Amino acid sequence: MAIVIRMPAVLASATEAAIQAWSVTEGQQIAIGDPLADIETDKAVVEYAAEVAGTIGKLIAEPGANLAVGDPIAIVLASGEGMDAVAPALAAAGIEAGHLAQADQVPAVRQERVASETPPTESLVAVSSSEAPPTSEDHPNRTFASPIVRRLARERGVELSALAGTGPGGRIVRRDLEGASPSSVASGTPGAQSDSERTPHLGYTDLPLTGMRRAIARRLTESKTTVPHFYVTAHVRVDRLLELRTEVNAALERKVSINDFVIKAVAGALRDVPAANAIWGGDNIRRFDGVDLAIAVAVEGGLLTPVLRGVDTTSLVTVSAQLAELAERARAGRLRQEELEGGSFSISNLGMYGVDEFSAILNPPQSGILAVSAAKQQPVVVGGALAVGTVMAVTLSADHRVIDGAVAAEWMAAFVRRIENPVSTLL
Repeated sequence: MAIVIRMPAVLASATEAAIQAWSVTEGQQIAIGDPLADIETDKAVVEYAAEVAGTIGKLIAEPGANLAVGDPIAIVLASGEGMDAVAPALAAAGIEAGHLAQADQVPAVRQERVASETPPTESLVAVSSSEAPPTSEDHPNRTFASPIVRRLARERGVELSALAGTGPGGRIVRRDLEGASPSSVASGTPGAQSDSERTPHLGYTDLPLTGMRRAIARRLTESKTTVPHFYVTAHVRVDRLLELRTEVNAALERKVSINDFVIKAVAGALRDVPAANAIWGGDNIRRFDGVDLAIAVAVEGGLLTPVLRGVDTTSLVTVSAQLAELAERARAGRLRQEELEGGSFSISNLGMYGVDEFSAILNPPQSGILAVSAAKQQPVVVGGALAVGTVMAVTLSADHRVIDGAVAAEWMAAFVRRIENPVSTLL
């Protein structure tokens, strides 16, 4: 039987998303695991793979249109079914075809099975219609936009009537709102002075918040206000590490970075101090057997944290290659859903910017994040005499609900040992 596919919750915290681009066309055969679409959330663009096999009967969601999680986006036909099975599939799901002609106005509907033998996990996709939706030409005095677009417009003070919709039938979709010019921003209460009228000598530009920036603001505010952070800082000598890196790179075609050694040292320290390799679970503390690390990657307009799996059992060279590949796809907006999930610990490295020292904000439910600064030559004491050494400041931010001060200090000592004896990162 035909299956209605619905907008998936591609990220745990996402409640709405948009199809950025379809990877399939109507009439195309698909297998389980084949890419269906690139889905844009407020955090990233992730690739959504098919969970069922069959033929694409109808693509419903218009690229760029906002949909709530659970809204229909397509129909997949079973083997032997023709396009005449699309309409019955809609009817069996309790959906009126005329209501689904335009993706940006698709209503949220219950995830129902088209047939009783269809497992619930397969009820994740869409529908279509031959009946044309109303357009701006049919109702010239009416502004067509989805509830999500209207809400975002209110939050940003944008006057929808001043925008030209690029969606089907002239409908205003999210991409129109993101590109709104200052001339389309409402002037506010009649008779009230604007900021520019009160201070005409000051120029400014109001930049609308992107979905990613809103997500960062929400998550980090939640972290800083609900998680009891505390901090442990160390200054670690990296002279031997730099010497070893030079030797390793002389023997390898692919060069490794200081950050690659840091990642391996973090993983080793988490194996040395298992109590730090844990996350907060609300009514429990979950301690992990292996080490998955989230690595902060700066992207246009924000930050993503793709996760490296099994770092404790992966070679330095492989870690380096995996991180480079993840970072490249993160900046291109091509990360998959599972690559942004999980991890017990994070690393944020600003050393390439010459930062002397900083502390980072935890990414819940993780209980630890290491802030790594630049390696710089400084005066050091060796055998009671002054010398010049290369020193790197590192600061551990820890969740006191999971990690006590003594555990944090023990973990930092283990990390310093591994950095200052870098051969351990090669084992």
